[in-house]
Amino acid sequence: MDVPGPADASAAARGGAPDAARLAVVLIGRNEGARLEAAFASLGALAARTVYVDSGSTDASVAAAAATGALVVDLDMDRPFTAARARNEGAARALAAWPGLDAIQFMDGDCSLDPAWIATAAGFLKTHPDVAVVAGRRRERHPERSVYNWLCDREWAAPAGEATECGGDALMRVSAFVAAGGYSADLIAGEEPELCVRLRAAGWRIYRLADPMTLHDAAMTRFSQWWKRSARAGHAFAEVEARHRGSPFGIWRANVRRIVLWGGVLPLVAILGGLLVHPAFLALLLAYPAQVARLALREGAGRRESWIAATFLVLARFPELAGLLRFYRNRLLGRRSALLEYK
Repeated sequence: MDVPGPADASAAARGGAPDAARLAVVLIGRNEGARLEAAFASLGALAARTVYVDSGSTDASVAAAAATGALVVDLDMDRPFTAARARNEGAARALAAWPGLDAIQFMDGDCSLDPAWIATAAGFLKTHPDVAVVAGRRRERHPERSVYNWLCDREWAAPAGEATECGGDALMRVSAFVAAGGYSADLIAGEEPELCVRLRAAGWRIYRLADPMTLHDAAMTRFSQWWKRSARAGHAFAEVEARHRGSPFGIWRANVRRIVLWGGVLPLVAILGGLLVHPAFLALLLAYPAQVARLALREGAGRRESWIAATFLVLARFPELAGLLRFYRNRLLGRRSALLEYK
């Protein structure tokens, strides 16, 4: 489906303002267990207007979803799975089941919905006809259980106002979503920001509110989980940046440059220079503690949390580089990247 130009987007927005009675939820998951039960419990009456898309669960997820009255889509796992594909198939089922939908709340199965969010978000779309996507504050359910969960909670704390991207939880205007052709089903990560690039190019705006939207359960307790999640982020940065490199609405160019510099170029020059030219080159590695200090000072040197966050931010460049290199290697070889899952 062709992406509309700015004039088309405005016309689509004038075609209808979201009505709370014409909303649906698309919830995706796999083996979420108690988290999925909590997700459905948080939906209340909206459970009956929910499409649950299951991606090969081996637990009781499908039965639990069906028991709530939700429509269930079992993805054909003989085809490559992505979260983007799951969301697209869920949206298609919702639009077929409830013609005339104004908006769809997309949500991950490890999240619970704030009871006031739908009314807040629908009201915002109604009074802002040029906004295609509105997202609120996602919080981590158990940030105290590990430093990795805590880092996720910090990550979700994006500033309110006009934005360039959203995450997996967001309320989307159906007219904009359909005109854009939905998510890019071949992306293994970063599908939401990539869709936002296309929406913005078509004249739509993306907005974040400070209001609470969802509680998320990252359930990260091991360093290896954090490493895999960071590698997935690096892959997403590289793939989405490459896909929209020529677009003025492209994103993540700066992220890719930082990954290449801090994760690859700097340590390579320092180590090879130290081995082949002069040991003084190894002094370049002092840039890492200096960068940690700079980031911590910017946030507040007297706070222990500032130093922890800065350390992980600098350290993340290495798994991000692994994900970036994985993308470029597979693209060079003509291979499709497999999912990078951390739980």
